[in-house]
Amino acid sequence: MEPGAPRPAGVPQEGAPAGAGPELAVLLQRSARGDRAAFAALYDATAARVHGLALRVVRNPAQAEEVTQEAFLEIWRTASRYDPERGSALSWLMTITHRKAVDRVRSAEATSRRDLTYHHRNQSIDHDTTAESAHASLEARRIRSALTQLTEVQREAIELAYFGGYTHTEVATLLDLPVGTAKTRIRDGLIRLRDTIGVGR
Repeated sequence: MEPGAPRPAGVPQEGAPAGAGPELAVLLQRSARGDRAAFAALYDATAARVHGLALRVVRNPAQAEEVTQEAFLEIWRTASRYDPERGSALSWLMTITHRKAVDRVRSAEATSRRDLTYHHRNQSIDHDTTAESAHASLEARRIRSALTQLTEVQREAIELAYFGGYTHTEVATLLDLPVGTAKTRIRDGLIRLRDTIGVGR
């Protein structure tokens, strides 16, 4: 397998081994030195989980395959940035994957908004419909603004739980945290979102 173009077929086998944390860290460090065999082993050990996360976020098999390949390309290029003192190798991989998946969703939403704007500009405008759209747009902007007020760890937990569709236990596993800590981050993030949005009204 050539680094930079992992598994052109896109979908990893369900039986791919998960890999132990220390082993993944070693494979990442070797990949950072240009070891292609180590990168292939890293891919085989983690591709199923990376693809699973991508699929749960983008909810489209073809898009998930592309996100998986983009994530592994980023992992190959930036493996030297991994710092074992800051977290597990799997958490680092999944963070990259989640970021790529969210970027893909946001890009798709932006395209959809452009198409919708074009459609609205080329048809007769109904007052009530325009008012409803304006209200929805204001609500979306308020939520996006509120998300920026969260800490990075709160925002990451909220995005996984509510945009990624993960349970609290799954969020804890992905972020390499105790379940109680993950629940606390989600709870605190929701409280802060509620307070921020409430102030804006």
